[in-house]
Amino acid sequence: MSLRDAIHQALGALEPRHLEVQDESHMHSRGLETHYKAVVVSPVFAGLNAVKRHQAVYAALGELMPRFHALALHTYTPEEWDAQGVAPDSPTCRGGSRHDH
Repeated sequence: MSLRDAIHQALGALEPRHLEVQDESHMHSRGLETHYKAVVVSPVFAGLNAVKRHQAVYAALGELMPRFHALALHTYTPEEWDAQGVAPDSPTCRGGSRHDH
């Protein structure tokens, strides 16, 4: 199972109405399976601020967290998602890693 698939499966614990997990490693200089973007739409997020939503995602990911470098999170309630319908695009990597030359 790929790391992307493992992240997708773990986030199922949040009972998402919509879930996207994208491997964005190709946009960065750290190699394969390092950078991900997750769009999670769940009623679990109702009444939670962004920090609490992210903490819920981190808790669902548990032991997977150390296996990647970065995770861009976009968390919405179903009502927020119905109003917005799309997550923002990830910015282009600007480098800054000690791995960049």
